[in-house]
Amino acid sequence: MATTTAAQRREQAKRDYDAFLEGCPTRELLSRLTDKWVALVIPALANGPQRHGELAQRIAGVSQKMLTQTLRTLERDGLVTRTVTASVPVRVDYALTPLGHELFPVMIAIKSWAETHMDRVFEARVQFDARP
Repeated sequence: MATTTAAQRREQAKRDYDAFLEGCPTRELLSRLTDKWVALVIPALANGPQRHGELAQRIAGVSQKMLTQTLRTLERDGLVTRTVTASVPVRVDYALTPLGHELFPVMIAIKSWAETHMDRVFEARVQFDARP
């Protein structure tokens, strides 16, 4: 079996993972990453591990079910870890993995962009809706 260099593996990944192609697995990942709850959970975990209840308080409006589903999905994708500590009651903490920390700057940039430009988006909507 021939070994490949890191550069060769990156070049092969570019050929294998092109989100513009139908059926590319990156489309599923992009869909997951653009979920509003994911966009809020990642920044919420940036300052360290948190419990489910702490995240639910931090992220207004998220249901227990949606938060649980989001955390499970992020754990499955290797972006979040779930640590269970034996105590009474059992303590469960969620934290970003190194891969999750790599994603954090992208997610915080999108969140910040949305917060900064919301007035302009509202203006654009009003102008669009006023057209004949």
